[in-house]
Amino acid sequence: MRKRICLFAAFVLLSGFTAVMFMPPCFAADAAAKQSKGKYHCPMHPDFVSDKKGTCGICGMDLVKSDDDEPEAQPSPAVEKSGHKILYYRNPMNPAVTSATPTKDSMGMDYVPVYEEEKGAAPGVSINTSKQQLIGVKKGLVQKRALSVGIITVGKVAYDPDLYVAQEEYIQAVKTAAATSQSALVSIREQSAGLLVSAERKLLLMGMSKTEVEALKSSGAAQDSLYFPGNSGKAWIYITVYEYELGLVKEGQDVLIDAVAFPGEIFKGKVTAITPVLSAESRSVRVRAEVDDKAGKLKPEMFVNATIAVDLGEKLSIPEEAVMDSGTRKIVYVVKDNRFAAREVTLGPKAAAAAKRAERGGSDVPAPVRPAGEFYEVISGLNEGEEVVTSGNFLIDAESKLKGAL
Repeated sequence: MRKRICLFAAFVLLSGFTAVMFMPPCFAADAAAKQSKGKYHCPMHPDFVSDKKGTCGICGMDLVKSDDDEPEAQPSPAVEKSGHKILYYRNPMNPAVTSATPTKDSMGMDYVPVYEEEKGAAPGVSINTSKQQLIGVKKGLVQKRALSVGIITVGKVAYDPDLYVAQEEYIQAVKTAAATSQSALVSIREQSAGLLVSAERKLLLMGMSKTEVEALKSSGAAQDSLYFPGNSGKAWIYITVYEYELGLVKEGQDVLIDAVAFPGEIFKGKVTAITPVLSAESRSVRVRAEVDDKAGKLKPEMFVNATIAVDLGEKLSIPEEAVMDSGTRKIVYVVKDNRFAAREVTLGPKAAAAAKRAERGGSDVPAPVRPAGEFYEVISGLNEGEEVVTSGNFLIDAESKLKGAL
């Protein structure tokens, strides 16, 4: 009996397999389509499908709508939530780079959309008063201030026998030219005049000014303090000034000298000459100052510290904290009606607000030694009376980049 049941089951299975194998292709395709067709499927078990919402019979997850039943998405015009049209997309790191379509930059950052209403809006980013207080925004004015700069550098007491010899040669040339000026021989007069011109040029190239050469001609005596401490009450100081500060230095400016050998003692003098040739190795020039040294304390070849006081006068300026220096450009955030607009500026040297003599307690020490705040001279980019951010500008810069206002 059991043997007959097994044979009958095998016959039924074989018949079903044969029917499927020899079913016409169209009927097989229709059956497969009906089996796979379903509006909803399980995200974890794609084989589990259903024509209505529900849960997966395997894992219990909610069924999701199949993509095949969703209508193909049509491209729609780029609009903001409020309905404003997107004009273009800009690079988040470089606003000058734009694209007509959404894209990414080389770092994978999405381009920021720029909407239609931004086109006619005031420049900058709007930040309300409460948020300004939260991020610690402080402001300062663009105004004219009396500025001064203290160029702090090094120098040494002159030991220059070559210059002393050149001075002697010039004095002899002056005497020779005067003695031969009435000579009957034209060649003698011309030769003497030529030697005088050459001797004068040599002194100029060695750092003496035209005024000093004329004074040497009048005195008729070379300065022996150039090679040996004298009793003249004066000392020559050779000061190193680098190329980037050279435009600030002029003859007649005040100089303060101090030496390690005499702590607390200040020797005062003035710039008397600037060497006309720049050193190619150090990118600097040698500035000569003459200082008072009645006691003869400063010895030849002694190293000293020097401060040259430069009075810039009344200049349009801003506090140094207002400037954001990226290396390639300098940015300042200008404030108007709670809007902060970035502005590229051209600046002069950093300087101190020159304090008045009475404010320094009557001291003869130049103002740069006693600074009263640091400021930048404004050459272009700002107008007098404008208000700039002096604190919190980095946070405003981040907000501007986020909103595409920079």
